[in-house]
Formats: sequence, structure tokens, C-alpha cells
Amino acid sequence: MRSPVSDEVNRPQDEPDNAGQGLLERALERENLKRAWKRVKANKGAAGVDGLGIDQTAERLLCQWPEVREQLISGAYRPSPVKRVVIPKPDGGERELGIPTVTDRLIQQALLQVLQPLIDPTFSEYSYGFRPGRCAQDAVSTARRYVSSGRKVVVDVDLEKFFDRVDHDILIDRLGKRIADRAVLRLIRAYLDAGAQINGVVEKSRCGAPQDGPLSPLLANVLLDEVDRELERRGHCFVRYADDANVYVRSKKAGHRVMALLKRLYGKLHLIVNESKSAVASAFGRKFLGYEFWLARDEVKYAVSQKAQKQFKQRIRQLTRRSCGRSLQQVIDFLRPYLLGWKAYFKLSQTPGVWRELDKWIRHRLRAIQLKQWKRGTTVFRELVALGASKEVAQKVACNTRRWWDNSRWALNWVLNLAWFDRLGLPRLS
Repeated sequence: MRSPVSDEVNRPQDEPDNAGQGLLERALERENLKRAWKRVKANKGAAGVDGLGIDQTAERLLCQWPEVREQLISGAYRPSPVKRVVIPKPDGGERELGIPTVTDRLIQQALLQVLQPLIDPTFSEYSYGFRPGRCAQDAVSTARRYVSSGRKVVVDVDLEKFFDRVDHDILIDRLGKRIADRAVLRLIRAYLDAGAQINGVVEKSRCGAPQDGPLSPLLANVLLDEVDRELERRGHCFVRYADDANVYVRSKKAGHRVMALLKRLYGKLHLIVNESKSAVASAFGRKFLGYEFWLARDEVKYAVSQKAQKQFKQRIRQLTRRSCGRSLQQVIDFLRPYLLGWKAYFKLSQTPGVWRELDKWIRHRLRAIQLKQWKRGTTVFRELVALGASKEVAQKVACNTRRWWDNSRWALNWVLNLAWFDRLGLPRLS
């Protein structure tokens, strides 16, 4: 697909290509826009309120980009409202998403590529979320170091509906202290004020920021950095990943003082601490970014949290439904990216027994799927014998063809074994 940003529509011929331009002009340079479009295209994503996907937007911008660019430069551009959708969460709740149009995602991504190198170095070193060269595992490793040093009480703070409560005036004020380009500030304010379309009706408010725009993580870090700096000034040991913040202290008494401090600091930003999800508690068994800590011979170790394991099993059940109408090979091919991604995220885990149990559980489910797909007892008998099972074992399994789960527990372990799953390409967690 041809890029919607070409030489002739990106910059007028008489516009100089030199340094010293404003941030908005730098964001709209051809090479920056090409990189932004490549990123937006790679991220895919649903259409916004205009109903245009990636391909349709590309065709539209090939003709209309000069007009859009002129509106951006003059300050006349008005972003479309985000499309509000609700998706289920693994724990049974719901999450609201705000999906910008592909055009607005392109513009925001172009801005991000210019703003992030300028703003990111000003953030606290204890902020890890959505920053270049940093990841969730870095945050968890830092937290473990604090616990190992004797700070075994955590002040675990969860902000209630953070993105819905972002105050536009406060955010623009904090952003204005980092960048001086009024055109960029005006455009970002327009994005904040664009509102959301819900059931065909546009709702606007003076607070809230879309969660799923490319700029949203950077803007969240701009707003929350103020709290990070105050914690630094007071000498606290903490880590923050997006709106999840943990402060590690040596006693519950100190923890309650820190909790009171955080409520005041967040209150100044018009943010609210979620009382039901926040706590001053032992650092052991308290989940952080999907991990937990446990103690073995005076060494603090990593583990996958119980909640993360439960969510993992729920997702595996969804991906391996027995009525999906796919061959076992197709099921495994579909399952592989999720397993590899989950294993990479939880690579710090030091509980090999948990990995082995999850591996056995996954193979158990897949054996049951294979039995169901063979259907008839004669087919089960023939296939098992072909795979090396004795006639006695094959006959015993074939006589109970409807008991897929129970039949997958014993004899099939020796026939549909590790080597068999390895040949099908099933990744091992352990």
C-alpha cells in the first residue's frame, strides 16, 4: 500500500528545509510522517468515528493531506472525537477504550516522535511505563531490590479511572513547563477537548484523556511526574509504571504516612486513589505488574501472581475451545504467539514448578481436543495404534470415546507425549 505522505503533498516548495523550526513543523516533516505512518500501519487497530480503516485512510490522505497539513499549521484543525467502545476485562469487569481515527493516530504519532526525545529525559528515573529502553521487568526488578534491602511493606496505590479524570487545564499547564511551542500545546488541547462519541452522540468534558491514542502514555507521564519528583525529594524508594505506583517502606506505620501523602499529592492533580484496590501491606503476595515476590532461604524471588495464572488459564480456554472447528495443528499455531509472549513477559519468574504444571494442563487440554476430533472409537483405536500405543491401551481408550478429559489423563500421556507436541510446534513454558 502506498504511503499517504509524499514529497509533493508534505511541504510547499518554497518552505525551507532547515533547523530552527517549531516543534509542529518538525512533526510534519516528510521523513517524520513516513516513520509515523509506518508505525500506525504496523499497529493496525480499528477504525474511528469516520469508519475508515488503514487502507481507506491512506487513499483519502493522498488527496487531502495538503489541506489537513494547512489546517494543522494555521491552528484550524479540529480532531475527530474518539470512538468509545467497551471490552470485557479478564476479571469480569469492563474497560472503556477511546479509539481515535487513523488520521488522528498518524498526527499524534508524528507529534510523539518529536516530543518524546525532548520530554522523556526530564522524567524521574523511577518511572518505567511506556518509556524508550524501559519495560515492566525493569520496574519489577527495582521493586525486588527494595524488598531485598529490608523494605518489606509496600504502599500499593491504584488510581480510580485515571484516564477519565485527567484534568485538561492541569495537564496543559504541566506540559507548558516542558515545551514552549504554543501551536503544539493548542493542538494537544484540541485532542483533549475533542470528546468521545457514544452511540452516535458526541460527549465533551473538561477532564479525561483517551487511553488508546499514541500520545496518551506520554501525557500521563507528564502529569504524574510531579508526584514522582516529590517522592524523590523526600527520599522514598518507589517504582511507577503508568498509573501503578508502589512505594516500599520498613514498617506499616511509615506506610500509612506515605499513603496519606500520596492521597494529598494526587488530590492536587484532581486524581482519586481507589480505596478498594490500594493498600499498605506486606510486599510478599501483593501483585505488581502480574508478578509477586516470595521468600526462599532469605532470598526474595519472583513468581507469577495467582491472578495472572488465572487470567492465563481463562485465555487458554478461549483459544482452545473444543468446538472451534479447527485441526489440532491449527489450534497450536493459533496458540503459539500467546504462549511465547506470556513466557517472555514472565521470564523473571523463579517458580519452575508452576511452569511445569501449566505445561501439563495445556497438553491435557490439547489431548482432549485430539480425542474429540477423532470422534469414533474405531478412529481412536486406529490412530493410537499408529502412534505406537499397545492394542490393549488403544482399545481401552476407544471404548470410552466420550470421556475426552478423563481419557487424556493417563495412557495418552505416553502416546501423545512431549516429543509428539514438540513436532507440532507447541512451545514449552518450562
